[in-house]
Amino acid sequence: MKAPLSWLKDYVDIDVTPEVLQEKLFSCGFEVEELLYAGAEIDRCVVGKIERIVPHPDSDHLQICTLNCGSFGEAIQIVTGAHNIKEGDLVPVALDGSSLHGGVKIKKGKLRGVESCGMLCSGEELGITDDWYDGAEVNGILILRGDIPVGTDIKKVVGLDDYIFDIAVTSNRPDCQSIYGIAREVAAVLKKPLAALDLTYTAGEETTSGSVRVSVEAPDLCPRYIAHRVTGLKGGKSPQWMRRRLALCGLRGIGNIVDITNFVLLELGQPMHAFDLSKVQGGQIVVRRAAKGETITTLDEKEFSLTRENLVICDAEKPVALAGVMGGLNSGIGEDTAEVLFESAKFERANIRRTSRALGQKSDSSARFEKGVDAYTTGIAINRALHLVCELGCGTVAADRWDIVAPAAQARPVSVKTRFSAINGLLGIDIPKEEIKDILTRLYFSVSTRGDELTATAPAFREDIEGFPDLAEEVIRMHGYDSIEGTFLARASVTGGGLNAAQRAEERAKAVLRGQGYCEAVTYSFISPKDYELLRLHGEAERAIRIKNPIGEDMSLMRTTLAPSMLAALVRNIRRGNEGARLFELANIYLAHELPLASLPEERRTLCFGLYGEGEDFFSAKGALEALAASFGVRFGYAPAQRPFLHPGKTAEVTLGGAVVGYLGELAPDLAEELSVEARVYLGELDYAALAAAADLTVHCSPLPKFPEVRRDLAIVVGEDVSCAAAEAVIAESCKYVTCVRLFDVYRGEQVGVGKKSMAFSLTFTPRDKAVSPEDADGYVKRILKALHEKLGADLR
Repeated sequence: MKAPLSWLKDYVDIDVTPEVLQEKLFSCGFEVEELLYAGAEIDRCVVGKIERIVPHPDSDHLQICTLNCGSFGEAIQIVTGAHNIKEGDLVPVALDGSSLHGGVKIKKGKLRGVESCGMLCSGEELGITDDWYDGAEVNGILILRGDIPVGTDIKKVVGLDDYIFDIAVTSNRPDCQSIYGIAREVAAVLKKPLAALDLTYTAGEETTSGSVRVSVEAPDLCPRYIAHRVTGLKGGKSPQWMRRRLALCGLRGIGNIVDITNFVLLELGQPMHAFDLSKVQGGQIVVRRAAKGETITTLDEKEFSLTRENLVICDAEKPVALAGVMGGLNSGIGEDTAEVLFESAKFERANIRRTSRALGQKSDSSARFEKGVDAYTTGIAINRALHLVCELGCGTVAADRWDIVAPAAQARPVSVKTRFSAINGLLGIDIPKEEIKDILTRLYFSVSTRGDELTATAPAFREDIEGFPDLAEEVIRMHGYDSIEGTFLARASVTGGGLNAAQRAEERAKAVLRGQGYCEAVTYSFISPKDYELLRLHGEAERAIRIKNPIGEDMSLMRTTLAPSMLAALVRNIRRGNEGARLFELANIYLAHELPLASLPEERRTLCFGLYGEGEDFFSAKGALEALAASFGVRFGYAPAQRPFLHPGKTAEVTLGGAVVGYLGELAPDLAEELSVEARVYLGELDYAALAAAADLTVHCSPLPKFPEVRRDLAIVVGEDVSCAAAEAVIAESCKYVTCVRLFDVYRGEQVGVGKKSMAFSLTFTPRDKAVSPEDADGYVKRILKALHEKLGADLR
């Protein structure tokens, strides 16, 4: 938001430099993104008086002027081609070595053999329009009015000798999105009085209620609506001071009525609109939700199709304004407008934000309504606008008005009861009671005290105050954040720092996966309902938590699985031409205990990983899980499974202690085709919380064996339904000396029979107390074969 220094000085006696004020604003919570000097480009340009004009001896269109520029020279010769000047005129003179708008440099030179020691300037060369100084847009030299001393810096004459503060107003301080709002803060921080706004006006005999009826059918979206009629309009330009103020803030003067609404918007932060009453059919104003498919053409000549989510201002027949965003083209003010209806209203900010974004229509009004406008300022603004109508003499104010207030907008200002000790306890420093009371009083709180007790009633324009922490924030930003000292909380204790056990476990998991060649990915916790539909997880979206005010439909649900985000990341890499990738994400999923929410959802830590590329297969992905299990001291089990988005024959569920904790598989071919993905993509998801709970991170040490290990190969014939995991489990259970079982071959064919398969394992026997002899090894193998036959029906091949 832009705040000119000259405008702020209308309300506060500012006796510090702009740079010091910038620092003070920053210290009390307002970041000045940029401090601009309006005349930064203009240098060595002064007021000069034309003493003599003679024709150029070698040109039909050039003239030689002799000027008096005071202390800069009483006989400065300048050659010009302008013909709207005469002797005695006061004009802007760019002297030798000066600079003008756009970075133009002026140097002494010769024109057709005659020396010219500068240049006479037009408004364009100074970078100004008629809004800054009347006559600035003429085709020729700017002629200055009044008795101005020669040699005066031209910036002081045309209003360029001013500073503009570009202030970032945080979303919790909508009361400061105006010049007067910033002036309140300046007055508080400088400990100076704030000048009151002149809200007086003289009303005529005409009435508002006698010519127009106003009704609000959507009080939830429009808590307060004020309408006041002005008749006998006298159109024309606004006075120079008003147009210059608008120009400093980046707005052009349009006409006195429109300029008044823009002026009040900037001064008080209250968007206003003026309807041409002759175009309001039926003498009615109705604030309601739009009908589905209803259309409106706004002042910028854009047509929009509306929904029930949009709030409109209507007459008896049609919408005449898009509430909080922009007026309608069919009710705009024209040159023949004789009477207007001023509107000042408070609209529900979330609705204005949704409307503005849905329609792609932004305006100064919508920007302020989105942050919030309080009902108190709505009434102040209409009075200020009517005062300006009277001051400018551009109309007659009606004797009454419509002021419709919903019960919610009639709420009394918040009163906070607390203790001085509570405020100081929160801040961690001891601020005297009198200073706390003085700060709150300067910020327009009504304060009463009794011993350590403090009761502070927030001003009507401060809708952000809720409790004593807000009071503490107000106190410390005026007292100074630099006075805060580092202190411990009441229940704090000194620790050695570092990571806790859970954090160390997560770092271990990430290190293992990085060691397997995976890169960590971080994605949003919000996903789209379409993501569930894409993965054929029908009904899952109904179990997800919906965001109340989502950025968009694509980020409207809290995810219950990481798979959509991981798949999107992998597909994005494929489409960008990356030949291979291994990614993982360790993050929360959000599981509601019930919907709608009655309690906080479970935030469960989950691990998801995905990969694709040359040489990658199902067992590449499984290897990451095995490495993770080994590092956490657990053993995963695997069994065939089905997932709607994975290959039906290449998917396994992951078990731990008999419970399913995840899955692993290849992306379903039809889904890969739908995504135009030719590479084989593998996805896995694991309940990390269950893994961490079962983990044994104790370091176990054992001496190296004294005797050499013995290895034997064993090939067995089993039914097709027997898994490798089942065979490995039987082998490990049947002989305590087996320390490693590794499958190295699977064979199917006529030699083993129909419905059979051959699996070949490499077995490692590790001796403990004595060496394993060939006879011992043969005995171990026989014992293993017997167990395999009894439990799995296996035979030696």
